[in-house]
Amino acid sequence: MNNLICLFLDFLKVERGLAHNTIVSYEKDLLSFTKFLEEKKVELKEVDKNNIMGYLLSLQKKQRSPSTISRHLAALKSFYRFLTNEKLIIKDPTINLESPKLQRSLPKVLSFQEVEMLLNQLRGLKPNQIRDKAMLELLYATGLRVTELISLNMEDINLELGYLRCWGKGSKERIIPVGKVALKAIYEYLQKGRAKLSKNRQEKALFLNQHGRRLTRQGFWKLIKQHAKEAGINRDITPHTLRHSFATHLLENGADLRSVQELLGHADITTTQIYTHLTQGKLREVYLKNHPRA
Repeated sequence: MNNLICLFLDFLKVERGLAHNTIVSYEKDLLSFTKFLEEKKVELKEVDKNNIMGYLLSLQKKQRSPSTISRHLAALKSFYRFLTNEKLIIKDPTINLESPKLQRSLPKVLSFQEVEMLLNQLRGLKPNQIRDKAMLELLYATGLRVTELISLNMEDINLELGYLRCWGKGSKERIIPVGKVALKAIYEYLQKGRAKLSKNRQEKALFLNQHGRRLTRQGFWKLIKQHAKEAGINRDITPHTLRHSFATHLLENGADLRSVQELLGHADITTTQIYTHLTQGKLREVYLKNHPRA
């Protein structure tokens, strides 16, 4: 079983070009399933639909959320599809199994005023403070995922033409325009921040930590929470909150859905449509406030 999982993970990495974090998630879910089979003393070739259902039920009994159970099933479906395609097993036990229906929650966004509060309080002159200003300005200006942000290299941003290149899910490249405020913050960071943080001239990473190495997801997660608290934003925000705010504010100001999809790097426009629910709420608010007979 473990050998087959390794083959599958190699396939995801080499053939499908999935991101490292996605592959790690697949591995974790499949190892959890392997442990379940070992406890039930079921061999891989003996696995049937009932075993799969039993595993999903065990996750439910552990009070795993519907989204988590759905993710585990998606991993199993991909794994068994790979095994059948490679003729490593004869029958796929996950065929016709449906994921639990999920009630999609609306993404949490900041108001424009809250974004202003967050970004305007970043006025420090220390190298790491200048870096933080550049990162948060860039995140809101482009809607990047946090992994895309910290993965940026020096050659990925063009200050003169005002765009950056990033690699999204599935190693898909996209070119994103960058506004003048974010460009100014990055230019200042390159002049007064990165030069002082850098310990190795060979380091390609755009954003560096205090040791002169690429900033990590965990490091950025901590700093955005710290700055939100200092800005007086009394609710939990994550790096993805600025991505959601970026998309919502574009739509509120007249951007078309297809353009926002391209900027966010969504493969399916239905993923982007979640933001229309937020903008519809805004329209209702404007209507109730301004219509004389509302």
